[in-house]
Amino acid sequence: MTTKIFHSTLIAFVSSFGLQAQTENDNVEKKSPLTVSGYLETYYAYDLNAPENNTRPGFIYSHNRHNEVNLNLGYIKANYEKDQVRANLAIMAGTYSNANLATEAGVLKNIYEANAGIRLSEKHNLWVDAGIFASHIGFESAVSKDCWTLTRSILADNSPYYESGAKISYTSPSQKWFISGLVLNGWQRIQRVDGNKSLAFGHQVTYKPSSKVTLNSSSFIGNDKPAVEKRMRYFHNFYGQFQLDPKWGLITGFDIGAEQKEKHSNSYNIWYSPVVIVKYNATDKISLAARGEYYSDKNGVIISTGTPNGFQTFGYSVNLDYKIMDNVVWRIEARNLNSKEAIFTRDAEPVTYNFVAVTSLAVSF
Repeated sequence: MTTKIFHSTLIAFVSSFGLQAQTENDNVEKKSPLTVSGYLETYYAYDLNAPENNTRPGFIYSHNRHNEVNLNLGYIKANYEKDQVRANLAIMAGTYSNANLATEAGVLKNIYEANAGIRLSEKHNLWVDAGIFASHIGFESAVSKDCWTLTRSILADNSPYYESGAKISYTSPSQKWFISGLVLNGWQRIQRVDGNKSLAFGHQVTYKPSSKVTLNSSSFIGNDKPAVEKRMRYFHNFYGQFQLDPKWGLITGFDIGAEQKEKHSNSYNIWYSPVVIVKYNATDKISLAARGEYYSDKNGVIISTGTPNGFQTFGYSVNLDYKIMDNVVWRIEARNLNSKEAIFTRDAEPVTYNFVAVTSLAVSF
């Protein structure tokens, strides 16, 4: 009798322990609504023109310090998503934020992302988000590891990296279509320019007919100046990204913009920029990319040079990437720019060319 009682007690204990362990495992396996991630990219750039202040030309906002080991971008990000609510907060530091957010006030220079959103429908992937976001324009971001080339193209460096405002977005059930409409505080602004009394607007349409093709159209419409000198700006970005086969990829992009020459004018200053990038995956760890680009801004709307022909510059670059680990990549790039005007400086003399070699190490976690 005692033996039977002992056996019964042991079985009950083991069963209870097994049930408790299973419950604990289930709790562990449940996805937390809060995730924390980070990114850090260090770099060294050598500009053959050797600028006296060790800062590369003013239209370059990433990897822009010469002959020094530095931090391009580092951030810590918290993401929360549960049921009908989502939010992102990322704090950053680096030469990218110092250069690209130079006009922002105080600690706003260190905000990479800060937004919150509500899902409007249980049946449809329809959201409204508000705050500070990565830009809806272009195929390149401030995060180098997500781009095919180490440095950013001229068109990426001189169109918004970030924006603030509100947006409504919809993703189709097939994931092939993404559509968004935006109300913005301006052209790459967290705070509007003093005296500016108007909001700006934008759109984005992305179509992915397959995993190998992405087509995107994005726009910006608005004024980015005080009301007394209001000039409407109209801008459109289009790009296509194609995975031609397992080894070869292609990106083609084109930006075009127009801004009123003066308030109430029917005449516009035009700027535009085409770019082509080809990528070759040699192995699982090694890839190469080549880029050709041209940027024309004769009237200095975006890039002011003070020269008769403005900014008309052709560039090309080649880079090699080595994936040390899944979350660690080492990159090296050589890039040359040639301008119609002598807009660069070497040994205190104006020159038409600029060559730079850059290497970086990026870690994500």
